[in-house]
Amino acid sequence: MASTSNNIVSASKTAYRRLGVYSSSIRIWESLFALPFAYMGMILATQSWPGFEIFIWITAAMFGARTLAMSANRLINAKEDALNPRTQNRHMPQGILNSKEVLAMMGIGLTIFLISASQLNTLALVLAPITAVYITLYSFAKYYTWACNFILGIALSIAPAGAWIGVVGQIEWQAALLSAAVALWAGGFDIIYACTDYDFDKQNGINSVPARFGISGALKIVRVMHFFSAILLLILAIVLSLGYFFYIGWFIAVILLIYENRLVRPNDLSKVGIAFFRVNSYISIQLLIFTSLSIIF
Repeated sequence: MASTSNNIVSASKTAYRRLGVYSSSIRIWESLFALPFAYMGMILATQSWPGFEIFIWITAAMFGARTLAMSANRLINAKEDALNPRTQNRHMPQGILNSKEVLAMMGIGLTIFLISASQLNTLALVLAPITAVYITLYSFAKYYTWACNFILGIALSIAPAGAWIGVVGQIEWQAALLSAAVALWAGGFDIIYACTDYDFDKQNGINSVPARFGISGALKIVRVMHFFSAILLLILAIVLSLGYFFYIGWFIAVILLIYENRLVRPNDLSKVGIAFFRVNSYISIQLLIFTSLSIIF
């Protein structure tokens, strides 16, 4: 009896450790970029709280989509990850995860995503397979076009549009405004991050905006993208007649975007990590908070 109990405890500890490995391999904490915008789409769709059930299914859909997309990215880009000094410590290059395990993660993520969509509404379920294909295949883009950073931005912009559709069951142009703002914002910070791979990409024929236009040119493009992202958010606020709290959040986001773009310079990429991880998380989280306050008050 004691032996059986020990075996159960040991198996539980092993499963827990593997779960930690799986979650760290897809960098689940980076959901702080897109998840707040999904919740923004959710509450802006009707400018009210949609209910706990819808909230749960949208959260589950985001988790499933994130797991599918990041697992596919790790599998598709495994060869380059093993060669790139920045990514050599990832799980597949280190042998911590193998391709079968990553494929299994993709299958789990896809299943969760499709089930969650089916619990929202018919349109969400119809569009879910199309979304799944896009977020799976976008990782191939860098082999074919320098526009790959824009393609990733679009992948992240699906989150608020998908959540909006999950609430109202139809496509509305206001959701497209929010998604366009997110696409420009996310594509911009992906270009900033891609600057750290400039030398590797040039040497290995990998496409990106920095590889095409140079680091200085790429950072100028980011400033333009973030400017128009801020403008689209402002237009959205006017169109939806949002309260003054949203404008406070918008102003803070603009300041943070300016700060982010000033952190990174063509001759100094040492602060890319701060710009990419910390500042962008602050932008999305505080926008969600002030959007929620504008709806409540």
